Amino acid sequence: MATISAKDVAALRAQTGAGMMDCKRALEETGGDMAKAVEWLRSHGIAKAEKRAERVAKEGRIHVYTHHNNKLAVMVEINSETDFVARGEDFQALCRDVAMHIASSAPLAVSVADLPAEVVERERRIFREQVAQEGKPEAIRDKIVEGKIKKFYAEVCLMDQPFVKDDKQTVGDLVKSVSGKTGENIQVRRFARFLLGEAV
Repeated sequence: MATISAKDVAALRAQTGAGMMDCKRALEETGGDMAKAVEWLRSHGIAKAEKRAERVAKEGRIHVYTHHNNKLAVMVEINSETDFVARGEDFQALCRDVAMHIASSAPLAVSVADLPAEVVERERRIFREQVAQEGKPEAIRDKIVEGKIKKFYAEVCLMDQPFVKDDKQTVGDLVKSVSGKTGENIQVRRFARFLLGEAV
């Protein structure tokens, strides 16, 4: 029988919105295969996140965080499906946490899809040059570059960044867990981060 780690259970939970025990059972039933576990949850009517992700989230709130020194501020728009959920404590706590995270971690974009293509291409060129200078074998260079790109995404994309209050989960995992609690599609739409004197 495959050993099921807490990290695997958490990853499946983040992906499906199902409960921890259901995720653990699904992984046990499928020998730890993540794709089959998702299928198992769906066939048992437990996985909800995929259906939620298709629903339109156009309610929500804009949250503003100002750092105590008044030299740093963040404005973030987070959407839910209904105003009822947007007024709830879980959703409002999520808004506060995401805004504070943005202030602390300074992401460049919400997700990989929002990163400008020229930024990604520039980083890829830099990583290729670094790998070549390190004298890595030609056959594995592309794989090393892709690994570095993945790490770059985790550093600059909000949803891929380790959450500042709990680095065992990403901001994306945090959003999915609140989505699972509320039963609604929740999305971080956009943000702006202002640092006094930065644009000068």
